Amino acid sequence: MPDSRIQTMSPETAIAVSHKAAELEKALRRVIRGKDEVVRLALVSIFARGHLLIEGVPGVGKTTLGQALARAIDCTFQRVQFTSDMLPSDVLGISVYSALEQEFEFKRGPVFTNVLLADEINRTTPKTQSALLEAMNEGQVTVDAHSYELPQPFLVIATQNPVEHHGTYPLPESQLDRFLMRVRMGYPDAQAERQILRSEAGAAHLDDLRPVLTGADVLEMQQAAKNIRVDESLVTYALEIVRRTRESEFLSLGVSPRGSQALYRAAQAMAFLEGRTYCTPEDIKPLVVPVFAHRVVVNSLYASTLKKSEQSDQVLREIIENVAVPV
Repeated sequence: MPDSRIQTMSPETAIAVSHKAAELEKALRRVIRGKDEVVRLALVSIFARGHLLIEGVPGVGKTTLGQALARAIDCTFQRVQFTSDMLPSDVLGISVYSALEQEFEFKRGPVFTNVLLADEINRTTPKTQSALLEAMNEGQVTVDAHSYELPQPFLVIATQNPVEHHGTYPLPESQLDRFLMRVRMGYPDAQAERQILRSEAGAAHLDDLRPVLTGADVLEMQQAAKNIRVDESLVTYALEIVRRTRESEFLSLGVSPRGSQALYRAAQAMAFLEGRTYCTPEDIKPLVVPVFAHRVVVNSLYASTLKKSEQSDQVLREIIENVAVPV
């Protein structure tokens, strides 16, 4: 779609585009049973032009969700299984000398795709993890002083096992900050697990999943979400939550400006998925934990009283409860 049309998209057109997003959400819910909230947050992350980190124990559908998202938007897709012996060149690519051309030729790695599924990203070393920083932040890769643009849209969907598991390398704060959102996939409830068993573990549904959107549709929807109106009172509300994370005695590291920008974009995407052309407080409140929890660090004096996986979540929920919601 030409940029001029996107920039002048009317409210009616924006709502029509959001109906396409609703079709995508329905298709994903048929594959990922009993995880409607996780599916919704994953779509918010994509339409907010962000990258998604999915955390959970093995076997709960993290990889399936990533594969389903990529297949449903009909984009080029690469899956990388991260291991402890991987090198940055295994992800980015490498320059190889060509005897025929008598010069070095760059062989592109799997990062040159629309959707990169970085499976079990915290099982590789920090050196390899950091290879994705430039790609996620700037949409390009630099190798041997040459920069190469990545295709658009470009999305990293990373999965990770809980840090308590053996053989994991916790992602550093700078890496975590590149992910717009972290969602957790726990065990399904009894009814959802019964449906999974009856449908042969859901694998057949993934194979049957047909593309609902195209890459051009995704770019169009990202622009539609970007044009969602956010009232000044909501900006003040979001910034007050951010300020309190920086001043909280329970947090040794608050939310960065990149984090506040992420919440703003995510709230716009949530309103877009709801079929509205404006944001409300209810677009912001449910996003504070998934957008901020992986960006803050809990004070060690307070951390011992909570489960490690729930520390930042609880602190953020208390902050939300104590910030007045604009009318």
